[in-house]
Amino acid sequence: MPTAEHPVSRLRLDNGLRVVLAPDRTSGVVGVAVHYDVGFRSEPEGRTGFAHLFEHLMFQGSESLPKLEHFRLVQSSGGIFNGSTHTDYTDYFEVLPAAALERGLFLEADRMRAPRITAENLANQVDVVSEEIRLNVLNRPYGGFSWIYLPPLLFSTFANAHNGYGDFVDLQAATVADCADFFEKYYTPANAVLTVCGDFDPDEAADLVQQHFSDVPYRPAPVRPSFDEPVPDGVIKGQHPDPLAPLPAFAVGWRLPDPVADLDSYLATVLLGQLLSDGESSRLQSTVVAEAGLATEIWSGPGLMGGPFDARDPDIFVLGALHPAEVDGETVREAAYEQLAAVAQDGPTEEEMTSAVARFSAGHFRESDSISARTRSLGSFELLHGRAELLNEIPAMIAALPPEAIRDAAAHLDPGRCAILEVIPGADR
Repeated sequence: MPTAEHPVSRLRLDNGLRVVLAPDRTSGVVGVAVHYDVGFRSEPEGRTGFAHLFEHLMFQGSESLPKLEHFRLVQSSGGIFNGSTHTDYTDYFEVLPAAALERGLFLEADRMRAPRITAENLANQVDVVSEEIRLNVLNRPYGGFSWIYLPPLLFSTFANAHNGYGDFVDLQAATVADCADFFEKYYTPANAVLTVCGDFDPDEAADLVQQHFSDVPYRPAPVRPSFDEPVPDGVIKGQHPDPLAPLPAFAVGWRLPDPVADLDSYLATVLLGQLLSDGESSRLQSTVVAEAGLATEIWSGPGLMGGPFDARDPDIFVLGALHPAEVDGETVREAAYEQLAAVAQDGPTEEEMTSAVARFSAGHFRESDSISARTRSLGSFELLHGRAELLNEIPAMIAALPPEAIRDAAAHLDPGRCAILEVIPGADR
């Protein structure tokens, strides 16, 4: 199995900021990312959507830069930038020409030090986020399916079950004081990881990091509570009416092994997802879709928001499908469960293992080739696992999994202990 060679070094500033340096002198560009250890799960009750709303506020200027100046400085350098909010973290990044490294570091340090939080900025970003929800959830077929509607079935606590995009009432209720408290508690350098990746000299980059970040005041990182919950002891079903959906759909969710404390077992579920539904020859694609014609689309794997390695415990394995109206969802699920049971009984074939490992590794290497994706992945692995090197190591760890690990992963997905969300199309027509 080929391995990626992305060397990593670290330093830690006196204010607690963890720094990952990953030089690649062949790239010609440099990525700068800051991952803060706060996401949807840490939002206070009555403030759903607040982590995402605050992400927007971090682009509204600082005490030293007026609104839109961050955008102008990046784009005038030929760079790109963005941010995103996840279950357990929020990230911000820029990719710039190598010569503009100091500019990227200055911009991230500047807003870590003192973002401009005003009533005007808050009000206009509440409107922006509300419009984003209308666009991506309320006025889009299958909007929010399944990451918004499946967790309330599988979990019972506010932290794990609530809508991370937010309720309009909660968003409108957000105050400047809420924002100041959130920044003070979570946006401290001791609660963040700075990642620099690409074409730079590590010694020079370390000096620049010290120069720009060392005066950001220290505040203690908050103690992260456990978000663990008991695994369901039966099947929990729910329905979501979707007037825009053309076809019925469903998502089955199972609790997963702890992605951090039991990484090997978690990796087995990643490979299981590949084996089940990635590619036309995979079990579910070839049997449920191609041979039986029970579904038009089917997918499976860990993670609610587009892939694995994106959350701490508890995480979810999702089996989802779109199917014709004349086919009952239960029929589709039973066909899929038969394939799961077969893997749990006999394990995967050697050919399946080889194909699934190759597909996973090819996708992993292809994505990591991008400085933008590599910078963010290094940062999230460092934040969630304390080990950015996992970006290099995971393909070999996946390849080393024995067939028995995949068999056990399949057996873990018990159809009698899961949550099932059904999308009812055209429900309001």
